[in-house]
Amino acid sequence: MNVTAFPPKGAGLESLVTETKSCWERLKQEKRPVFIYGMGDGAVKIMSVFRQYGIPVAGIFASDEFVRGHSFAGFKVHKLSEIEESVDHFVIVLAFAAGYPELIQYIQKLSHKHTLYAPDVPVVGDGLFTYQYFLEHLQEFNIVYRMLADNESRRVYLNAIQYKLSGNIRYLETISAQPEQIFRTILKPSRNETFVDLGAYNGDTVRELLNYTNQKYYLIHAVEPDRKNFKKLERYIEENNLKHIHAHHCTAWCKETELPFSSRSGRQSAISPEGETLPAISVDGLMKGQPLTMLKMDVEGFEREALWGAARSIYQYSPKLCVSIYHRNQDIFELPLLVKQMNPKYKFYIRHRMYIPAWDLNLYAVPENQS
Repeated sequence: MNVTAFPPKGAGLESLVTETKSCWERLKQEKRPVFIYGMGDGAVKIMSVFRQYGIPVAGIFASDEFVRGHSFAGFKVHKLSEIEESVDHFVIVLAFAAGYPELIQYIQKLSHKHTLYAPDVPVVGDGLFTYQYFLEHLQEFNIVYRMLADNESRRVYLNAIQYKLSGNIRYLETISAQPEQIFRTILKPSRNETFVDLGAYNGDTVRELLNYTNQKYYLIHAVEPDRKNFKKLERYIEENNLKHIHAHHCTAWCKETELPFSSRSGRQSAISPEGETLPAISVDGLMKGQPLTMLKMDVEGFEREALWGAARSIYQYSPKLCVSIYHRNQDIFELPLLVKQMNPKYKFYIRHRMYIPAWDLNLYAVPENQS
């Protein structure tokens, strides 16, 4: 497994991708008992794939401090320490996401102690990212790979694909970048940005931007549909007395309309038939022809629609872009190609901000004339 070398630009990914067997196929062939680590939506999705492949579940466990004698999906939830005391050799399948350093380091330690898989299942949509899926879209993957602007982007792209196929977190360990590094080397924001943040959460990206620009900016529109997150966003703006930042409680879409949205205060928040009706806006409608210089979108699987809603602004003003490309299986190739179609005068980069699984995999596009 090579996770460090810079792959050549001219090579085709078919000659570089070595993970031809999915983690699901490996798990099906396992002789050791397979335990799922975690509960919730991730575990439900993974157990569904287990049934599809005929992979038996030996049990479910959680971190010791979270076990309170409860059960999940018909299984008693054990402590990890209980499993380790009673079973000599077993396999762990991670069923939750880790985004903060202490938890990531713990999972990395666990992966050195036990065989551990962190399967890639789409946040939104159906299907699995298998080697067959990769081959079916090889042409699109190769086009994206060859249009990336630097070696690091190609390395990140290759390792992300290898991870998605294998579920091996070591492919993620050496490709993670910090926000300040991305700002400094790729986006290079000025102190006069007109910034639109789609999926503003609690203002975390706005905070990162202002930290980099020493609190300087021209105008910011922050769009957040989740009720609780929006209240946190408003509180952040008010407590820091930030002027010329407009918070919008609505969803991002390709046009102005209304859409049902389910607020769950996290990554499960999404456009959903069971949700309350919220206004939906497009970037072009929001800006009304006025220029913007920077656009970020992390809208839980509806980045394609949000891009369509920003097509005029992207074509006319070439704003710096940060677009999440991890929610749907096809996002990793479809969204870069869509941006390229909208405006060919971009340089394209891909970076991953440390997360297990490969969430926070982002496309960065900057105008070709940006130094």
